[in-house]
Amino acid sequence: MELIKNTKIDFIGKRYYAFVFSAALALTGIVAATLIPLGKANLGIDFTGGVAIQLKFEKPFALERARKVLDGADFKDAELQEFASGNQLLIRLKNTEGVLKTTSDKLTEVFAKGFADNKFIVESTTAVGPTVGKKLQKDALWAVSISLLGILIYVAWRFELIFGIAAVIATFHDVLAVLGIFYLLNREINLLIITALLTLAGYSLTDTVVVFDRIRENLRKRGREALEDLINRSINEVLSRTIVTSSTVLIVLLALLIAGGEVIHDFSLALFLGVLVGTYSSIFVASPLLLLWKGKRGRLIR
Repeated sequence: MELIKNTKIDFIGKRYYAFVFSAALALTGIVAATLIPLGKANLGIDFTGGVAIQLKFEKPFALERARKVLDGADFKDAELQEFASGNQLLIRLKNTEGVLKTTSDKLTEVFAKGFADNKFIVESTTAVGPTVGKKLQKDALWAVSISLLGILIYVAWRFELIFGIAAVIATFHDVLAVLGIFYLLNREINLLIITALLTLAGYSLTDTVVVFDRIRENLRKRGREALEDLINRSINEVLSRTIVTSSTVLIVLLALLIAGGEVIHDFSLALFLGVLVGTYSSIFVASPLLLLWKGKRGRLIR
């Protein structure tokens, strides 16, 4: 299905504007990536250590009352999140000291006394020690690094090294962009968001490979054409496919954002932003980067 046909948009001519915009996104991500290991971000208990308890009440409750109950029990640093439906409450307590199970049991006892007139059940309990949290931080960084190295090796093997380098830069740009946006929005960064970033890396690569495939094909057929024109032609030829693919994915993610519930809301948001940025980068970042390896005759250096 082709939504648009025979486009002749000069994407390469707009690359300098795109580079400025991408540099701003990447810089925001670099700042976030620098501050996150220092603890200067909204990190989840996966990385900081702590306790998270999800309660389901029989009747509606007031969030302010829950806050007063916790303050009275000396849990002033606890974070509360009320779900839109279902009379559910999520309590997070980061960087907790002492035995995690004891802290979890104490939180449950506090709510049992404070809401004696409104019974509840404990739907889930998560406890992560500070040592485990630090290890998970390192593991998350390793996971992202290994994925980028894998992308470089795969694309270099399938195409050429210069294509692999361009793909890795574009993918790293996408990861940094989403990470930076989440940092600016003060969204919680946890293992679920790292999962979204790794998923985004795979999607971004797939989108980039489709464009690279057409560029390689046209290099064989139209080797003497100016590289700028050849890349523009290639992007325009797969533009309809790119729009259709990205649109269908965005429709699914939009449904998850609206109706998926609070638990996966940030995960869906990260993927939604990632697909937008990934589609943009395959056109305005990865492809124009190939021009950096342009020889004197206007062809790719091989």
